[in-house]
Amino acid sequence: MKVSVNRTVQPVIDEMLATQEALEIRAHTLGNGATVIDCGVDVRGSYRAGALYVQACLAGLATTEILVESIGGIPFPFLHLTIQHPVIACLGSQKAGWIIKTPSYRAMASGPGRALSLQPKSTYRTIGYEDESEEGVIALEADTLPDVDTARYIAEKCGIDPSGLTILVAPIRSLVGSVQISGRIVTMVMHSLEEAGYDLSLIRHAAGSSPIAPVKKDMMEAMGTTNDCNIYYGSVCITTEQYDTIFETLPSQTSPDYGKPFFTLFRDAGNDFLGIDSRLAFSPAEVTINDCTTGDVRHFGVRNSEVLLTSFGVQ
Repeated sequence: MKVSVNRTVQPVIDEMLATQEALEIRAHTLGNGATVIDCGVDVRGSYRAGALYVQACLAGLATTEILVESIGGIPFPFLHLTIQHPVIACLGSQKAGWIIKTPSYRAMASGPGRALSLQPKSTYRTIGYEDESEEGVIALEADTLPDVDTARYIAEKCGIDPSGLTILVAPIRSLVGSVQISGRIVTMVMHSLEEAGYDLSLIRHAAGSSPIAPVKKDMMEAMGTTNDCNIYYGSVCITTEQYDTIFETLPSQTSPDYGKPFFTLFRDAGNDFLGIDSRLAFSPAEVTINDCTTGDVRHFGVRNSEVLLTSFGVQ
């Protein structure tokens, strides 16, 4: 049976709408019927809201758990993920592959609605997937809430009526924003494998964990600390039917840019994301690969507490 990412996500959205007060989020309906769920623009959000936001981005095909663990002897919250249908959940849903541009709004979009709009088409051709649904869910990384025109634009691209559209919004400099970036840890690996030309149909299971960055007031600093969580301390476990030497290149340690906080690299690159080596920007600290055909297990990379604690600004 084909998985419909815009249907499997609906129980997550239902929970968010039913428990807004407890989650410290707020939903409202736009004039054209689209639903907007504010997860951090004008509300505080919460760890649970962040976990649900990640589950929504992954189309309801992931379980999430937040635990306190140690980094260099200092306790911090960690997000743990296990993902079903990882290629579809990560690349077909969570991948931030759509830049929303309207005269009044700009944001990076992820979530199941991408499978309706086929953004970007190259990814959906690669994984051989598309979705059909009268309802769609999009998650926006933005500091402001979308207006009616933006919702109409997204709905048109998704081929649905605005009344069937739900838009989640979280700034990167919010608690939910911090959680959702850590929640991209497995998708980073899937994206790298997609770019490297690995046969994604061979991947069977995926899981990952990453620290949750402390909330920063400055957007650039927040972008740095959240990315550093994955780059310097994120862990991914992949079960596949065929090992390939491509897996050896996945950890961030293989990049010539490795060893500096992301904010520093971004500043040195003239605030140009493309100026940072992609082997760092889209790489976890470590990966464990299980070839389920042979039973072999291989590990690559290392977690770096020194760089991460520097990035966090621990006193």
